[in-house]
Amino acid sequence: MDTQKLILDRISSVLSATGKDHAEHLKKLIDNSGRIFVGGAGRSLLVARFFAMRLVHAGYQVNMPGEIVTPAIVSGDLLIVISGSGGTKTLLPMLETAKSKGAKIAVVSMKSSSAMADIADYTVQIGQDDSFPLTKGLPMGTSFELSTLVYLEAIIGEIVFDKDLTEEGMRAIHANLE
Repeated sequence: MDTQKLILDRISSVLSATGKDHAEHLKKLIDNSGRIFVGGAGRSLLVARFFAMRLVHAGYQVNMPGEIVTPAIVSGDLLIVISGSGGTKTLLPMLETAKSKGAKIAVVSMKSSSAMADIADYTVQIGQDDSFPLTKGLPMGTSFELSTLVYLEAIIGEIVFDKDLTEEGMRAIHANLE
């Protein structure tokens, strides 16, 4: 079994089934927000960290919920939550708090309809409802997480072109206390 081909084919299939208008809408939400908060749980949190770091490199003010130095979210801010199911119970209070404070909420999920989608101002559905069948070799959300990582990295690529960012400029913003 060529698992690399299996993974690449699945990611390609999922991204082909993802609505093309989502990226432009998410970029507008990002550009029209004050601060950006990016969160998730489990492996989706790892994807959220990738995206948050790239947003910082692109010049945005970004925070990760749960970090001790994360400020309060307020009206005008944007919360982006990555959740395959769109129903992660530990994350729902975060969305409810953001909503109560007047922040915008974007959910990135494999589901078009979910508890999080009900609260969110915008839902980016990665793939379609039937894009994630159980597949041996791609266990427990792998297809969603890898597809979402590539999708969000492509949005960063679009931001790089939109803002005419340079590698040198982005590198100058990169963390230097690692």
